[in-house]
Amino acid sequence: MLLAAAVVFTYYTTWAILLPFFDPASQIHDFFPAREWAVRLPAFILVVGLSVIGYFIGSTVIKEKRKQAQKARLRTA
Repeated sequence: MLLAAAVVFTYYTTWAILLPFFDPASQIHDFFPAREWAVRLPAFILVVGLSVIGYFIGSTVIKEKRKQAQKARLRTA
């Protein structure tokens, strides 16, 4: 996993930060998608990740509230 993270970091850093310094006619531009995706892709991943985290927290809170309500009903009954 560390190797995969290092490869992704190196690729993204080259794509987003170093690529503008190379001549547009250079062959290195063929290895990368359009530069606007260097911003769109992480933004999409961030939105999806935060949505999943929010859904998890929300569903956990709802389940805990249901458990507490059920326990309270059993105590009063």
